Amino acid sequence: MITVIGTGTGAPLAPDAREALAGAALVVGARRHLEAAGLPDTVARIVLGPLAPALDAVEEHLAKNDGEADGPVVVLASGDPGFFGIVRALAERFGPRCLDVRPGVSSVATAFARLGLTWDDAVVVSAHGRDPRTALNVCRARPKVAVLTGPGAGPAELGAGLRASRRVLVVASALGDPARERLERVTPAEAAARDWGDAVNVVLCLDEERSSVGVSARTVAGAPPGPAGWALAEDAFAHRDSMITKFEVRALALARLGPRLGDLVWDVGAGSGSVAVECARLGAAAVAVEKTRDGVERVRANAAAHDVDVHVVHGAAPTVLSDLDDPDAVFIGGGGHELPAIVTACARRARRAVVVAVAALDRVPAARDALVAAGFGCDGVLLQSSRLAPLPGDVTRLAAANPVFLLWGERPPARTTRIRTEVEGVAQ
Repeated sequence: MITVIGTGTGAPLAPDAREALAGAALVVGARRHLEAAGLPDTVARIVLGPLAPALDAVEEHLAKNDGEADGPVVVLASGDPGFFGIVRALAERFGPRCLDVRPGVSSVATAFARLGLTWDDAVVVSAHGRDPRTALNVCRARPKVAVLTGPGAGPAELGAGLRASRRVLVVASALGDPARERLERVTPAEAAARDWGDAVNVVLCLDEERSSVGVSARTVAGAPPGPAGWALAEDAFAHRDSMITKFEVRALALARLGPRLGDLVWDVGAGSGSVAVECARLGAAAVAVEKTRDGVERVRANAAAHDVDVHVVHGAAPTVLSDLDDPDAVFIGGGGHELPAIVTACARRARRAVVVAVAALDRVPAARDALVAAGFGCDGVLLQSSRLAPLPGDVTRLAAANPVFLLWGERPPARTTRIRTEVEGVAQ
């Protein structure tokens, strides 16, 4: 049996945890945990660094003692070790039935408690030991996010990636230490300009206009459920002279884009921003690129009407694309004679997919060639639809919509590497 003790955020260990430590033959933990435990010199210990050698040593110890009374193992970990913690790695190696887990209070729960905020509506993402890209996209898309940080993925990196947003960052450091604990509320720019040291526990990313306390009780914790429907009717959006991606086209485009929480999607030539808004409703961070000033305002109004956050970039593609972070997927709904250059620029940057809607037949070959040249597998369809329309006399006719070519390019599976948001045995 392996006893896993969560040390919490400064609270004294419970009597049963102290009793387990007192009887341990081997104690595993970070150096700070081992020093704080006050272990006698006779107790063997392993300082956690790379996890695999530590697990090998634990396995060897258990095999040598074969369950005898003089061989108990205790693992010390921060907070709740079952929440983005070492329990996952231990359970995968030894099986959950071999674990006796004594959780402490997680840093996330503590940070929200210090602010007097509920967190059943918060999204929690780990950037500990990971590229912060997924955490950044979640922060862009959701109004209340807790980010577990690590070297190279801390407040400065989050702040740099969120400069264009209206977010506020609350940096929680040394939680549970009365002499050192700090919660600092900063703008993304302020966070990016500082060296935060190694005492940061968690960063809360808040859109304070949208993350206020609600009056209704929640049933499911975390991110809200996905929308009940998508490919919304055109009249769900403000648009100019019917210049909007029709819902039939949008439905297939969304299926090929696959927007989801943690993704970044570009909507290039956004017009009304209907695709960007729908991607944001499905959980992705969305950027709408629009060259007209009235179009920019229209996209912002549509995003506000659907209570989603869409970052709108005013300018012409492909020029303005160079300042944006690499997307997971791109929808291109405009471009005119610049379409081949736009498709090429987007295909070079997209990690997973590019979808192009084209009304003019003579522009299809160049768009397709640009996708293939960038290494995408390319496919497409001509969408022709007819909608029910009433006629006098209580009868119905079919009204044909303009045909649209929809092309999509997808990177081969070997190149589509999704950043994991699950811990891989990193003790926090």
